[in-house]
Amino acid sequence: MNKVLMALAGQPNCGKSTVFNTLTGANQHVANYPGVTVDKMYGSYRKNGVKVEVVDLPGTYSLTSYSLEERVSRNFILHDKPDVVVNVMDASNLKRNLYLTFQLLEMEIPVVVNLNMMDVAHRRGVEIDFDCLERLLGAPVVPTTIKKGKGKKNLINTINKVGLSKKKEHGIKIDYGSMEPFLDEIEKMLAGVCETDYPARWLAVKLMEADDEVEKIIRRHSAAGFDAIKARVKQIRRAFEAESDELPERHIAYARYKEADRIAGESVSVKRKEASLLSDKIDRIVCHKIFGPLILVGVVYALYHLSIVEGYKLTNYTWPLLAKIKSLTAAIMPPPGFMTEPMVRSLALWFVDSVNALLNYVPIFFILFALIAILEDTGYMPRMAFLLDRLFKRFGLHGQSTLPMVLGGIYVGGCAVPAIMATKGIPDERARFATTLIIPMLNCLAKIPLYILMINIYFAQHKGLAMMFMATVTIFMALPVAKILSLTILKDKETAPFIMEMPPYHLPTIRGVLGRAVERIWLFLKKIVTIVAAVAIVIFVLMQFPGLTEDRNAHYADETKIAKESFYKKIAGNPYAEYVQGDSIMALILYNERYKKARMGIKNKEKARTVDARFISENENFFKIVKPKKDKQAKKLNRALKKLISARKRILRQIKAEMIDNSFLGKIGRSLEPVTKYAGFNWRVNVALLSSFAAKESSVATLGALYQSDEEGETLEKRMEKTEKDFTPLHALSLLLVMALFPPCIAAVLTIKIQTGSVKWMLFSMFYQMFLGIVVASFVFTVGNLLGLTGLQAMGIFFCMALTFTIIMGLINPRHEYQ
Repeated sequence: MNKVLMALAGQPNCGKSTVFNTLTGANQHVANYPGVTVDKMYGSYRKNGVKVEVVDLPGTYSLTSYSLEERVSRNFILHDKPDVVVNVMDASNLKRNLYLTFQLLEMEIPVVVNLNMMDVAHRRGVEIDFDCLERLLGAPVVPTTIKKGKGKKNLINTINKVGLSKKKEHGIKIDYGSMEPFLDEIEKMLAGVCETDYPARWLAVKLMEADDEVEKIIRRHSAAGFDAIKARVKQIRRAFEAESDELPERHIAYARYKEADRIAGESVSVKRKEASLLSDKIDRIVCHKIFGPLILVGVVYALYHLSIVEGYKLTNYTWPLLAKIKSLTAAIMPPPGFMTEPMVRSLALWFVDSVNALLNYVPIFFILFALIAILEDTGYMPRMAFLLDRLFKRFGLHGQSTLPMVLGGIYVGGCAVPAIMATKGIPDERARFATTLIIPMLNCLAKIPLYILMINIYFAQHKGLAMMFMATVTIFMALPVAKILSLTILKDKETAPFIMEMPPYHLPTIRGVLGRAVERIWLFLKKIVTIVAAVAIVIFVLMQFPGLTEDRNAHYADETKIAKESFYKKIAGNPYAEYVQGDSIMALILYNERYKKARMGIKNKEKARTVDARFISENENFFKIVKPKKDKQAKKLNRALKKLISARKRILRQIKAEMIDNSFLGKIGRSLEPVTKYAGFNWRVNVALLSSFAAKESSVATLGALYQSDEEGETLEKRMEKTEKDFTPLHALSLLLVMALFPPCIAAVLTIKIQTGSVKWMLFSMFYQMFLGIVVASFVFTVGNLLGLTGLQAMGIFFCMALTFTIIMGLINPRHEYQ
């Protein structure tokens, strides 16, 4: 079978990903958000005895080396040498799309021009002379409306024909006017000293553009002559600038646009011009300088209200299902003892709890991702980027930082992992790194449990105000940090201008939206849950070992003996006592726990009787003790059993707290006290913060284990309030701020490594946030104490300081330079 390697190239929003899906049947992300396809996507299809391997290159406006998308696309074409490149174009906007086409043709690769979205062109009254266009470009032209399947057969046949020919194409030769003699000189110079199979004219044009990547190619193929070539090209560029009083890059761009204008003029006619497209009418309001920001705020509020507030209600239905997973796990594990629990059981239940903590957010994330997919598909996301670009660029960010920051929790309730992954769509390298490094400072959903815990205890009278503070102060800390990073360690990173197409508005499809949401949820499950689960095991080991000393084990064994002796003394002479001797007492305790769980939430009498019947058949005597009804002897034993169970729980809580206290993690927490005391933290808080490296929710779970109580069912808020009598709202504010700024969870840290491709940046992201969090928290707590401020007063003053600092940083060097 013949094989053809085919690449799909095109500008954003030309329907390229739809062409990819139609040809290969692959589940590829399709959206109206420019630059959304950053990775190369692979697929294949077989037709007419030919197997075609398809690579969907990132959507890009040109093939320079300014952005990640441009480099990925051009490098694939240069190094993988596809048999044919299908240049997918928006037929309704031919002139703009030709800019990329010219660059492909200059590379002398086999090109098929696919004029897609012909239906849109017809609606706009655009008529194209395909034969004329094919003659002018020197490449086959195939019109399609691919989403309706029109032109698909002709496109496949043309791909096969061109791909199997294996011929170099010599399409249109753009006349660069006054630059032509300079290009000829570079070509002649390269012919003598540089042996390469790249087109000489293309190399000459790219050298005149001062293209770094092409200079690297010349270096590899010219050996010792590179320095001379580079120096001579520099002289030629200067000579051209002196003669034309124009930068070579600008001259080349103008020449291409002029040629695009000529070709479009000869091959395109507009029979009728719509007075005003619906999209334009909508944009007059959506992109208005006053109404636009108001609509943006409304959209973001609706996004989070529907996903966080309404989505959280769905957890009432999902949590019981997750609880059943834990119950099933507990059922298949070795049973616990009265004082000890088998290590394998403890590890399994800890593992399930850690995973369940994240799985509980799936309904919220599903709604959030579905709503974001709607924003992408309707075309609103580019408008959002356009509105925010003016603000963001003052802080070294980019308009396309919008989506990652929305995902990360620009208000409340995002997730750093998908947000960091979304930064790959930012073409500006400096802004991409800056966005990646500040996203963990935003309000990811996992931080909310600690926010709620602290606010409920120490800001109970001002809950709304305190939560609004946390929701907004993080952005006022993140933006200045982004600016500082851009002006310092990121200043040498490449930048790119903000280019954002405003695509027509579209109605999203249910299939597309749901498919997108499921795709992102699956990514969340694969890349988050697995990592967090693995780290949870490490945290478990650190919290379990080295364990209790022999003396302490003997102490708790004595307490257990006393509790059992008290129990047996109380039931002496009871007819049911014979059923709870020896190991039977533990069997009864477990039976009692299972029965309570089985009856929990059951209000229907018939269902309750069914549960009772099942437990009666399992052990009738145990059932009489657990549910004694009017049997006085059974009631007496039941009361003694409850006291024994209470004593057992108290002993287990004490053992757990002491084990954590003496564990490796506990010792690390105590070793940090000399540093964190200035922020008002003790070793318990330190341990909770350390555990949050696995997942931010772990901080609350760890606090729950550290703050124990003898009273059954007492909330963590009450337990913590009783234990930490010296803890004040100022302590709580300090903890809230350090949680907001503290390094992200391990999953987010590893995602930073994946996105930046560097362990160095991963470590930097951890340590700079750790330092920043401790410094800010120490400053607020220490100064607040010195001035005698309440937590609320310190909160207000810090908010004003953060806002002022943000404004000042925004005014520093507001001009965004592109290198």
